[in-house]
Amino acid sequence: MVKMVLDVSGLTVRRDAVIAVDNVSFSLESETDTALVGPNGAGKSTLVQALLGILPPSAGSIRVLGHAMGPQGQLPRSVREQVAYVPQSFAVRNRCPLTVGDFVGLGWDPPGLRLPWTGGERRRSAVAHALRQTHATNLADRLISDLSGGQTKRVLLAFCLVRPRRLLVLDEAQAGLDSQSAEQFYDLLFELRRSEGWTILQISHDLDMVRRTSDRVLCLNRSLRCSGPPDHALSAAQLEEVYGRGFVPYHHRHAP
Repeated sequence: MVKMVLDVSGLTVRRDAVIAVDNVSFSLESETDTALVGPNGAGKSTLVQALLGILPPSAGSIRVLGHAMGPQGQLPRSVREQVAYVPQSFAVRNRCPLTVGDFVGLGWDPPGLRLPWTGGERRRSAVAHALRQTHATNLADRLISDLSGGQTKRVLLAFCLVRPRRLLVLDEAQAGLDSQSAEQFYDLLFELRRSEGWTILQISHDLDMVRRTSDRVLCLNRSLRCSGPPDHALSAAQLEEVYGRGFVPYHHRHAP
């Protein structure tokens, strides 16, 4: 088993003529939860898009599960299938005729499949298992467009869970959730991380939640300003270095 799930070295990413991510290096060990924090415009989403192979790097290298990513985001299919992504928002057209069970099943289907593919009993069993694990069995026949924000986040985790994954990347996964729903989501994420052996990289603005749930924090403001355990990376001095003088973090009220 590869201990380093992700290894990033000297990564620089441009958006047009602007350097959005500058000479960033870090590694993610297996089965750890790492938070990526920083002010708006710091390059967090750009970094994640490069890690997912969406944006090409200008310099540096990315290795996923020991495999070097190509200049246009190329990875072996066997590696690509072990990486899952939960976006900040997931918009579905009103009354989209796709049930939750059908949607989760798409996570099983081979990439690039054009025609409906049932996959037989293994696929049905995998979908049922993923829905049970995310406490979403009762949603299987609901239209995906009819779900609440919290239900949608659980279904997205089920989509990620339907095949074995090693790396889960989340972009502000708690966005749009009230404090109670966010607590429930992170409780479920923690439960799945332990049971499935996921390595997690998550963008977050909720520094209180980061302190409670993450093993390590990467502080980004175009370049990597600091990294380490939450007590170090989120100290007052480090936050001022990353966010600027006068930064006051917003404190959410979380359930005890």
